Amino acid sequence: MTQSRREFLSTAAAGAAGVMLSPYAAYGALGRSQAPLRILILGGTGFLGPHCVEACRARGHALTLFNRGRTENVTGHKFEGEDGIEIRHGNRDPLKLAADDQPEGPDNPKGLASLAEGEWDGVIDTSGYWPRIVGASAELLAPRVQQYLFISTVSVYASNEEVGADVTAPLGTMADPTVEEFGQQFENYGPAKVLCEQACEKALPGRVTVLRPGLIVGPGDTTGRFTSWPVRVAKGGEVLAPGTPSDPIQLIDVRDLAAWVVHCLEQKVMGTYDAVGPLDGELNMGGVLEGCKTAAASDATFTWADADFLDAHGVSAWGDMPLWVPPRGDSAGFHRRNVKRSYEAGMKLRSVDETAKATLDWYNELPADSRFKRLAGIDAEREAEVLKAWHEANG
Repeated sequence: MTQSRREFLSTAAAGAAGVMLSPYAAYGALGRSQAPLRILILGGTGFLGPHCVEACRARGHALTLFNRGRTENVTGHKFEGEDGIEIRHGNRDPLKLAADDQPEGPDNPKGLASLAEGEWDGVIDTSGYWPRIVGASAELLAPRVQQYLFISTVSVYASNEEVGADVTAPLGTMADPTVEEFGQQFENYGPAKVLCEQACEKALPGRVTVLRPGLIVGPGDTTGRFTSWPVRVAKGGEVLAPGTPSDPIQLIDVRDLAAWVVHCLEQKVMGTYDAVGPLDGELNMGGVLEGCKTAAASDATFTWADADFLDAHGVSAWGDMPLWVPPRGDSAGFHRRNVKRSYEAGMKLRSVDETAKATLDWYNELPADSRFKRLAGIDAEREAEVLKAWHEANG
């Protein structure tokens, strides 16, 4: 018999007894809402989507999930047959079938057909990338929803040079707004999201909430970017650390983002907000690594190599050194956005120590043969080479 989602979550709390820890176990602390909502989630099977599902369920909201029905989330569930969840299959692209390799039919409808009926208090759109597709969803649903919450990105901004910039900063543009390719350098990702935001607002003027996350981290993260740090620090020994301990960092734990998403729907919070934090100067790379060390109870030591040295030795910011970018030049303001407005709108962030601990615990519970698929960053051999070069250059 397939284990129900409710049974899975309850047994996940018994991780010490050998049951795999759930990345969603913390949502029970949110408590039940006194005014349950009807919420439609477009997506719900990736990283953020399942966290939004569980945050909504913890608050007692009724859910409809719209997706192709082909992707399992990180726990192996598709939410089929779960209490309080209605599944509707389809494709965000109105021109395509839910599954392109199957003929059209009741179980494989074309495009948005399965959303032609129904009313919802709020929509959570975690899977929109192109304005044509997002606009189709927003226009179809506009007469039957009260609020449309769109997950965008801090990559929408034209520049990261300004320290303390907020949501009023200039946005990126595309020479051809009909293009539906990210580009070789991912240069169209942010500008396309700008157009998606505009498509939402055009369809539902005054009823749109836009959240612009930067790096979303925490248990269940399939990118391995943040995860690579607590895992590496847990191994102990000398760790190659990028830049300086004071280099600023902003991010958001996926559980905090999901809780804020639900808060925005419950409180009818409209407008545009950067979904990163904390405030400028309250977190830095040193704090991240020390948080990882605390979480892992590790004996790791950190050797800080400056940005020029790393660049000279082919060690890339963000890629080989995940999360970090040098706070200078074009990226001076990347991790230094003014997010006071977001806190005023209900954003709450937990400590990086807590995020590191939960992420490491989740990662360690993964099957051993799949763990390395979820890591990013420099490999051990290359790290040792760079550390040796650093010591040789610095006596």
